[in-house]
Amino acid sequence: MTNNRPIPPRKPTPPQPINEPVTQNSFKPYKLIPLSNKTPQRKHPVGQDRYKSQLLSGKLCLKLTVKTSTFVASGVVVMGSDLSSRTKNIPLVKVAVGKDEKLIIPGSSLKGVIRSTYEAITLSCLCKTKANREAIPNGYKECNDKQKLCPACQVFGAMGWQGLISFNDAIADEIKPSIGFMPSLHNPRPKRDGYYLNGKVAGRKFYYHAIKPVDKGQQQGIPVQQAGNELTFSTQLQFMNLTKAELGTLLIVLGQDKNNNFALKVGGGKPIGMGTMIVELTKIERCNDLKNRYLDYCYSENDFLAGDKLKQYIQELIQASHNEKLVQIDALKELKEIWKYPTTREAPQDMY
Repeated sequence: MTNNRPIPPRKPTPPQPINEPVTQNSFKPYKLIPLSNKTPQRKHPVGQDRYKSQLLSGKLCLKLTVKTSTFVASGVVVMGSDLSSRTKNIPLVKVAVGKDEKLIIPGSSLKGVIRSTYEAITLSCLCKTKANREAIPNGYKECNDKQKLCPACQVFGAMGWQGLISFNDAIADEIKPSIGFMPSLHNPRPKRDGYYLNGKVAGRKFYYHAIKPVDKGQQQGIPVQQAGNELTFSTQLQFMNLTKAELGTLLIVLGQDKNNNFALKVGGGKPIGMGTMIVELTKIERCNDLKNRYLDYCYSENDFLAGDKLKQYIQELIQASHNEKLVQIDALKELKEIWKYPTTREAPQDMY
């Protein structure tokens, strides 16, 4: 039994109609990365039935550092008294994904963020969208032929086709969840005029980073269990049968290009400045000699790269991505402008 009684949520103010096109100077906390006039070039995927010695296979070891509070919802809401003694006076708390008291960023959440970014800077299909099929520009419809896949679907997979990389959950390095605030947000409006150009989808939507998330103030909302600033997460990402250009593009997406570095946006509350994370690639494990790799219990020192050798290898891979023009330079510039960090932008204070 508890004396804490849940406070019924107040009805949010409905959004005002906004039909002006999205421009660089728009007050919106996001921007669209336009689709290229070129169409995705689809080809037969390399497949994952066996390791191929001429391609790259191995593992990326990643460290993610929270820069603005991050919340990945578990879908569970509990009374504060049921969470811990420190939160016993909070009526209701939205709980984040966690295990053994440590917060977790599910591998599926990371994959979603990284895939959508990879799609945006390569000439790839619109894989998942709420827009009507008639509104998708010619050539950009989701890949449905397993023999012909766009660059993103070849690496991340398509319906009925397994991709070449897999994601583990990112686990917090210490037990340090905090209680933050999530304001009431408006529902997405996929039919907003600003998302279309001549009746067709105009681009992919990405939210800007902000100095800090909005404060509770007079906002309506609910407390959430979140990862606070500077909390770090560790994870690993396995890859197989990638070309140098594909692995280099993946590293650009992870913010490892010194000429185009940026931070990722993860979890909920993106419009109000939450979810900023920077990624550090701490080590690469390579399978250089696949035969001996399975004949020896011990790893060779040449299978690992860290420090200066790792930095040199990263630049080699990223250069291969640019040389093969897998990355669309215009799209990369747009993304860099949106996701550059640190930033001086502030999140919208009104309900968004």
